[in-house]
Amino acid sequence: MLLFFNKIFCVKCSGLIRYRVSCKRNIAYSSKPFSSRTAPWRILFYGSDDFSEASLKILYEELRTGIVSRLDVVTSLNSKRNPVRSFAMQHKLAIYGWPYSTIEEEYDVGVVVSFGHLIPERDIASFPLGMLNVHASLLPRWRGAAPIIHALMHGDAVTGVSIMRIKPNKFDIGDIVKQESCHIHRDETLPQLYGRLAALGAKVLVECLHDLPHCLTKAVPQPHGNSTYAPKVQPAVARVRWRDMTCQQVYNLHRAVASIHPLTTSWHGLPVRLHHASPSTDCAAGERPGCVQYVPSSNVLRVACADQLFIHFQAVGLPNKKPLTAAEFHNGYLSKKKHSDRIFD
Repeated sequence: MLLFFNKIFCVKCSGLIRYRVSCKRNIAYSSKPFSSRTAPWRILFYGSDDFSEASLKILYEELRTGIVSRLDVVTSLNSKRNPVRSFAMQHKLAIYGWPYSTIEEEYDVGVVVSFGHLIPERDIASFPLGMLNVHASLLPRWRGAAPIIHALMHGDAVTGVSIMRIKPNKFDIGDIVKQESCHIHRDETLPQLYGRLAALGAKVLVECLHDLPHCLTKAVPQPHGNSTYAPKVQPAVARVRWRDMTCQQVYNLHRAVASIHPLTTSWHGLPVRLHHASPSTDCAAGERPGCVQYVPSSNVLRVACADQLFIHFQAVGLPNKKPLTAAEFHNGYLSKKKHSDRIFD
C-alpha cells in the first residue's frame, strides 16, 4: 500500500482545508457475494440540493440508530446555497469536495441523490456493493435532470421514485433495484410534488438498505423501447403558445414551472408574466387564441386557448412594475384597446 495525502473539508476547522494521511488500495469489484454482506453499511453520499437533503437526513438518523455505521458526503464546496453541505457541517460529517477523484477510505456502497454529475467508472468499482441512485420518476420514463417538471408539464397522473444501480458513462440507465409509485394530484405544483417525492425517495432508499443484498440480487434491467427524457428546463419553456396549447396544457405548464419560471407572453410588444393560473370550463368559441378578457365578478383575466376554452389568471407582471391585479391590468391597459386588439401573443 502507498501512503499519500488527500484534501478533505474539515468541519472542525471552521471550513478550512486540511490534510490527512490515508492508505490507497487497489480498486476492483469485490468477489464477495451480496448475500454474505451484512449491515450496518459504510456509505459515501453524493448530493447537493433539497431533494438530496431528504435522503441524507434519513441516512443520518440511521447512522445514529440503525443500519448505517459510517456516513461521509461528497458535494460542491463552491455553490452559494447547498443544503447538503450545510447539513453535513451542522452534524459534523466528513465532506469531500467535488470533483472527488480518488476514494481512499473503505465504504460498502455509494448513494447518489440528485447530484447531476457522472461518477467515474473507477469510483463506481471501488464500492463492493456498487452505487445506488434515487431518481424521481418511474424509470425508464423521464430519464434526465428534470423528471418532476416534465411529469407535471405532460400531465402525468402517476409518478414515483426509482432506486437503481449506477452504471458508468450515462445517466439513469442502470438496473432497477426498487420502485414505488404515487398519484399526482390534479392541482399539484412543482414544490408540492418535489417535497413528496423527496420524502418518498428517502423512505424507499432506507427500505433498500435494510434488505440490500436481497434487493441487489433482484435488480432488473430497465425495459427497452419506452424511455422518455427530461432535460434541464430553460426559461424559454415558460412562454405560452396560445395557438398551439390547450387550456389544460397551459395549466400543466404553470404547475410545472411557475415556481422557477413564471409563464410569459407579450402584450403589444411588452413582455408579460402570468401569475396564479387556474383552468376553467368557460367556452371561448369564436375567440382568437390569446384573446384576453376581464371578468369583474371574479376579478380575473381569462385568456382563450387553442381548444376554445379560457384559462384564468389573477395577476400579471410587467417590466419594472409590481404585479398588477386583473382589475389593475384592465383599467391601465386592457380597457384602452378595442376588442380585436386585446390579444396576448
